[in-house]
Amino acid sequence: MQRRALLGATAACAALPAASLRAQSWPSRPLRLVVPYAPGGTTDIIARLIAPPLQESLGQPVVVENRPGAGGNVGTAHVARADPDGYSLVLGTGGTLTINPSMYREMPFDTQRDVAPVSLIAAVQNVMAVPAELPVANVREFLDYARPRGNAVFFASSGVGSASHVAGELLNIRANLAMQHVPFRGSAPALAELISGRGVQVTLDNLPAFIGAIRDGRLRALAVTGPNRSPALPDVPTMVEAGVEDFEVTTVFGLLTTGGVDPAIIARLHQETVAAVRRPEVGGRLSQLGAEPVASTPAEFAAVIARDIAKWREVTRRAGIEPQ
Repeated sequence: MQRRALLGATAACAALPAASLRAQSWPSRPLRLVVPYAPGGTTDIIARLIAPPLQESLGQPVVVENRPGAGGNVGTAHVARADPDGYSLVLGTGGTLTINPSMYREMPFDTQRDVAPVSLIAAVQNVMAVPAELPVANVREFLDYARPRGNAVFFASSGVGSASHVAGELLNIRANLAMQHVPFRGSAPALAELISGRGVQVTLDNLPAFIGAIRDGRLRALAVTGPNRSPALPDVPTMVEAGVEDFEVTTVFGLLTTGGVDPAIIARLHQETVAAVRRPEVGGRLSQLGAEPVASTPAEFAAVIARDIAKWREVTRRAGIEPQ
């Protein structure tokens, strides 16, 4: 009897697709979480917040690896081209997933095919910030400072095609400015240059990467770019409140893996990611940094990507941002 049962179980296992068998034993080795930007920026901060609880719940190391370049395309493409086994993850952003398709003539991956959404993690406002020494106290004073100086005013971004790049170009259009764009390989080097006061006068970058320098007085926040004020900076107005009409830039961040990964693996990743975001030490920390914790289904994340590709394609066209 035992022999027949064993043979029956063996036959049943043999009938299972190979992918399903892999899903049953997944994960059996360390996972790699790629950050497609330099260390220290918002994407890096969120990845390093989410990695420890994922590591705990999955029972395997989750190693964060920074692979910056080409506005996030280098790191994201690395995961898009990986084996579809669920061991390669990427922290995706609005820039890499939805702005880059309208910014680059040739994309090294298809956002809607080569990477598979797992869950949203956070929605982040941008903040318009200037060095503390710059003689402006609010958005109106900055516009009065920038207009007569024309293209002698420079705005920093975390890279070509990033949300901070688009936000700066949008400000040029909405406020009739001629600021020049200075791209960096991530928010951290942009922050360092802005604090130095040497080469750039302003940024409109993700709030979490800049809030520390704002709170300690090295930078001055003039406005946030979301539809409402940020609980992290309640005294700072929105761009609309500051007098710049029709101005809203909010960036989403989420976890993705390689396209073609077994749905059972994606389901497990989704379950553990949502649980991680809902942990007080993760969600609470995101809120402190000025980010809104968000959890979603893979399908909801995919819908956000599709919606924002259309939105940012129109914005980059109107802003006159040329494909690279």
